[in-house]
Amino acid sequence: MDLHFTGAEPTPAERAAVDSVLGDPESGWDGGERCPELDGHTASDGQQRNLRRDRLLPALHAIQSRVGWITPGAVNYTGLRLDIPPAEVYGVASFYGMFSLSARPPVVAHVCDDIACLTCGAEGLCQELEKQLGPAGTPCSARRAVWQRSACLGLCERAPAAMITRAGETPRERVLAPASVGDIVSALNDAVEDRMPAQPDSLNAQLSVPQAGSVDLDLHLLRRIGSSNPSLEDYQRQGGYEALRKALDLGPDGVIREVAAAKLLGRGGAAFPAAKKWEALHVQRHLLKENPGRKHYLICNADESEPGTFKDRVLMEGDPFAVLEGMTIAALAAGAEQGYIYLRGEYPLAAERMQRAIHEARHADLLGDNVLGRGLKFDIELRRGAGAYICGEETALFNSIEGYRGEPRNKPPFPTQAGLFRQPTVVNNVETLVNVPLIIREGGAAYAKAGTANSIGYRVFCLSGHVVRPGVYEIAMGVTLRSLIELAGGVGGNGRLQAVLLGGAAGAFVSPKELDTPLTFEDTRAIGATLGSGVVMLFDDSVDLKKILLRIAEFFRHETCGQCVPCRVGVVRQEEALQRLVAGKSFATAAEDINLLRQMGQAMRDASICGLGQTASTAIESALSRWSLFS
Repeated sequence: MDLHFTGAEPTPAERAAVDSVLGDPESGWDGGERCPELDGHTASDGQQRNLRRDRLLPALHAIQSRVGWITPGAVNYTGLRLDIPPAEVYGVASFYGMFSLSARPPVVAHVCDDIACLTCGAEGLCQELEKQLGPAGTPCSARRAVWQRSACLGLCERAPAAMITRAGETPRERVLAPASVGDIVSALNDAVEDRMPAQPDSLNAQLSVPQAGSVDLDLHLLRRIGSSNPSLEDYQRQGGYEALRKALDLGPDGVIREVAAAKLLGRGGAAFPAAKKWEALHVQRHLLKENPGRKHYLICNADESEPGTFKDRVLMEGDPFAVLEGMTIAALAAGAEQGYIYLRGEYPLAAERMQRAIHEARHADLLGDNVLGRGLKFDIELRRGAGAYICGEETALFNSIEGYRGEPRNKPPFPTQAGLFRQPTVVNNVETLVNVPLIIREGGAAYAKAGTANSIGYRVFCLSGHVVRPGVYEIAMGVTLRSLIELAGGVGGNGRLQAVLLGGAAGAFVSPKELDTPLTFEDTRAIGATLGSGVVMLFDDSVDLKKILLRIAEFFRHETCGQCVPCRVGVVRQEEALQRLVAGKSFATAAEDINLLRQMGQAMRDASICGLGQTASTAIESALSRWSLFS
């Protein structure tokens, strides 16, 4: 392929990074791997270009990992290889927080200063790093390393946390949690001297899953974590893939009936009935015969980027085959032939475990063109996100996989009508899918006996902040918030509880007076809260809640995609109002700024395109309604 550059030319390393994803430019089609979207059918040149574009995000990851930043030469080369204008490549790269568009050293320490880590000493950690290494963003260690503040890394149970990345021909990633100044400095030196471990650190089940290995607890979703290695052999020894075999006997209709009987609601925050999503695709099966180009997709949404959320990370690190088995059963029900796991970019161990599990499953005929010899065609591809909370919204996720900026789409059409590549698509959360093998194995009616009448089944919660034993906990729905905190050892810190953030940054603060609220969809809704993504973050009375609210406002301002005016402007004005209130410099009175915050919140709820803008003020308003923070 004869490539002509009008701007910066790529270096050999930049070419090699892009070619590792897109293949040899002399080999013909530039899509690298087989193009599942074409599925053997021909397409026009325009369609071919659009379908190649879904390799853009993997190509950008490869550049960042090899070079350390997205260089102008690599942008030009990627654009030429994918037939995309370099300006569009740059526009996509600039959307994601993990990509750097300016030169920086190959070794970077990403130090989290989000709310869980902030509660556990991240600010003091950053101040000490500044004394020893210089201001954030300033090269150190002979200019081959740099440290910088980071948004949540999803390691809240081991706060404060940091992640070291080293770019190069053999890139490395290492998690430090809990992290100290000495750990970070030592890890930076190891990375500079090429002494970083080849593999990501293993999951510490004792820290992340305090219930792991307990013989006294009747665990269901967490029962394998910490008690065995995440290998296919061990998974099958403990009953793994029995549910898939049963599902193949039941057929799509039978699987949907069992999941409907279980009344499984989505665990990602929206709580939509899983069986209804699958059924929506199932009833469209006849269209496949009428339109051979129509294809169904299944996506596992593993991009949990809500501060305080880490349950999906632990499930993927500790029990990856349960995720794959749940996806395969869901694909059978929905008639999907291609699946994607859209994984949060800050999860190196989860990425390694899931990729290895996919490989083992393919080798054992548990994925592929003829699963278990039963005629089911289904395969899975792993895609890593790149630090954009908005990509947890399902339509923004579609755009991200397709190689565009992760901006949400208007609905309708809904994903089950026109989702990924404008084809019918089902999106389920990791925890939702892990419930599926359990339901099929036990039967929907038996599963439905757990929990309450309207909130059925088991739920995994992420406890962090000032709690004695932070980590992931499994309970039957309906247990009170107080009981869950006691299960985790009670209130940590100074022991005097001030507030609990329930449901994450998009959730709500509750007071100690509300601890006897059952953890159900209906009971939390009754107190103006939500289960959301399963966050339970505790704050003792030494914490300045005003600064926590300001950090939440900063999070939403940083994470807005900027597509719609109510959110783009609202989150900025919300942060500005809180800055004035915290500094005691309101334009008129604190009461007027608080009233302005509520008006802006209402405007965002009414007019924002997606859930980010609609919930950006929820936690802040809940705190203002419960405490007189600015009086």
